[in-house]
Amino acid sequence: MHCARGALARAGALTKRLGESSGIFLLSSPRVWKHWGKKLRASFRGTRFRGAILFDDREADKLLAMVERLARALVRAGADRDAIVVAAGGGVVGDVAGFAAATYLRGVRVVHIPTTLLAQVDSSIGGKTGVNLPEGKNLVGAFYPPALVITDPEMLRTLPHREYRSGLYEAVKYGAIADRQLFEFLERRMSALLRRDPQALSWAIERSIRIKAHVVSQDEHEGGLRQILNFGHTLGHALEAATQYRRFLHGEAIAWGMLGATLLAITKGLDMKEAIRIMQAVLSVGPLPEVPAIPPATLRKLMSGDKKSRQGRVKWVLPTRIGKTKWGVEFAPEQIEKIAEHLGELFEGGMPPIIGKISRQRLRH
Repeated sequence: MHCARGALARAGALTKRLGESSGIFLLSSPRVWKHWGKKLRASFRGTRFRGAILFDDREADKLLAMVERLARALVRAGADRDAIVVAAGGGVVGDVAGFAAATYLRGVRVVHIPTTLLAQVDSSIGGKTGVNLPEGKNLVGAFYPPALVITDPEMLRTLPHREYRSGLYEAVKYGAIADRQLFEFLERRMSALLRRDPQALSWAIERSIRIKAHVVSQDEHEGGLRQILNFGHTLGHALEAATQYRRFLHGEAIAWGMLGATLLAITKGLDMKEAIRIMQAVLSVGPLPEVPAIPPATLRKLMSGDKKSRQGRVKWVLPTRIGKTKWGVEFAPEQIEKIAEHLGELFEGGMPPIIGKISRQRLRH
């Protein structure tokens, strides 16, 4: 892991430290290449750079067919087992290119250069790769740790603001699940982060990276502790799938998922003041797309089919207080349906009425 402002200029030199290679093949998207193609080429000057392969980075195109397309492009470009694949882009580029690298010739080295805030603080770390199926998100993939991650916060200056905010929701997640100091920093400095203040941003990125790296080092294949990283993802992934990956950016869906999980946590004893702070931190990042009316049966089916469920039983990650969580919590289907209804009310009416309803629900349970 190498995280520093200006790190992009050293990407080629840092990659060369991985040892001899038969060629460096850069996988990216047209959007990223438009802004950063010249600097990426310049960084890899003097290496065995063999060119760029570009593909669409929309969530709706994160499919097995794309992996096949990339694998065939690598064959045509002459990539062999000593090749290095460099994935330069956001979460979709990292997931798809990472999975292509994991499976091409049964695995070639991969380097990530994340260009979105969400990828810098989350998806580029930990080796999760994968693509979507119509039945759910990331249902086909592999754990395949990168040989190197090069993170340059300066690359965020060309990121559209909605996508930038999408990444901030993941930083809120890290504070809520594992680091009260980060959470309190986000509460104090959210306005500075929304302005992309360099110092505030660098601190939040580096802190989030350390949290995820620590968790992943303890549980590489998500058998225990790593499950806390799924806070907000159970419902969030279902919302993405139910809307064909076209309504929400990933961080926005996770934000709704965190709000729903926090409401559920209140029914399990989460202190009301702590719950309000978590929800306020999520909502302080900015406006979220409205949750459409989704039939309860559809949500249940999608959550039961999620890769995190076990034997069709949905396991939730819930905050017990800011910076602490528990995982593997189950709820009756009717409780989940009530929470889904409350999310729509939250969008329309705000927190106070919803908190009161959930508080009464806790008393009944």
